[in-house]
Amino acid sequence: MESAPLLRRRLPFSVVAKPSGAACNLDCDYCFFLSKELLYDVPRQQMSEETLERFVIEYLAASSDGDVTMLWQGGEPTLRGLAFFERLIDLCEAYRRPAQRVHHAVQTNATLITDEWAAFFAKNDVLVGVSIDGPEHLHDAYRTNKAKRGTYRMVERGWRTLQEHGVRCNVLCTVNAANQNHGREVYRHLRALGARYMQFIPIVERTEADLLAQAECGWRASDGTRILYTQSGQAVTSRSVDPMSYGRFLNEVFDEWLANDVGTVFVQDFDAALASLFGYPSVCVHSAECGLNFAMEFNGDVYACDHWVEPDWLVGNIMEDSVAELAETPVMRRFAEKKCDQLTAQCRACPYVQLCWGGCPKDRFVNSASGESGHNYLCAGYTEFYRHTLDTLTHMAWAIQDGGTAADAVVS
Repeated sequence: MESAPLLRRRLPFSVVAKPSGAACNLDCDYCFFLSKELLYDVPRQQMSEETLERFVIEYLAASSDGDVTMLWQGGEPTLRGLAFFERLIDLCEAYRRPAQRVHHAVQTNATLITDEWAAFFAKNDVLVGVSIDGPEHLHDAYRTNKAKRGTYRMVERGWRTLQEHGVRCNVLCTVNAANQNHGREVYRHLRALGARYMQFIPIVERTEADLLAQAECGWRASDGTRILYTQSGQAVTSRSVDPMSYGRFLNEVFDEWLANDVGTVFVQDFDAALASLFGYPSVCVHSAECGLNFAMEFNGDVYACDHWVEPDWLVGNIMEDSVAELAETPVMRRFAEKKCDQLTAQCRACPYVQLCWGGCPKDRFVNSASGESGHNYLCAGYTEFYRHTLDTLTHMAWAIQDGGTAADAVVS
């Protein structure tokens, strides 16, 4: 173990680290991340302690003083075991600079959460994101286990255990073909569970037309093997959210939130739109540029983004390169140009462009109204959302600018 912190150029960056690779104890129908195991011919894809230590060293060396957050995802990260995360805490304490305060966030399906896990999270103030797609009949439509049985009750049990231990939690809810017409019902259910922090992620499973039939089977070929998901093709699976329905889903949630929960419940989609009104977008999807949001696999391989874990976007390996070196590779420079340099004419003329910035490049695979390629599949939904909410969000922004809160803009 090194006795002193490394000196590295400090960067504004994040890394989604995957201690158990793409491995998961569930088999959600829409989860193309599971197919990423095909990138490596290794039966047990788990991060070694050597890779973990190197990552901690490099991450902290490249991070600024103050609060530093490390993100742990998968697959299912808890499959790596509690001892791995206990080791993580020790390594961060050993390598952090005196002025650094290290925090951790874990995204989990919560089905493996026990009292021991929850006590660990509470003791170390780990922020835990739990994947829940709404009430049981909606959640279980696609979020199933290996036997293709619904998982809602297991997830709810894990959520309750986390709540009983006082763990800080938020909810990641996907918006898909099963729940897209139930925005109000989904939101109310999450509120009934006690969730105060939520984010709604649209499911867009794109594929080549000749692979669509196989993709409909959950990214498995007829012999049960997986098909590697890549960001290519103009077809989408039947599980994918309809663009307009996505916008209406968000609007239903917004209206319910506006009527009852402003100031007490925080929805990332609304917070991000507010931040964009101030010119400081808080999520990469609606930032003007991409870049410096890496994904790291179990073996230290670093990719340009969690949605682009595929061979063309492999940046390097943390065992060989510093974060600063990875950020300056030709691959990352090329990736950073994907977003701002590839807006369609329809995007550039849109009144909401400075809120949306064309959305994520992974979703830019349809034609615009004029027939230009590279337009965002979700455009109609984004337009519907901004059209419905912008006046209210603008009044909230004015209230905040005047020293108040968003709640001050709500008319009783």
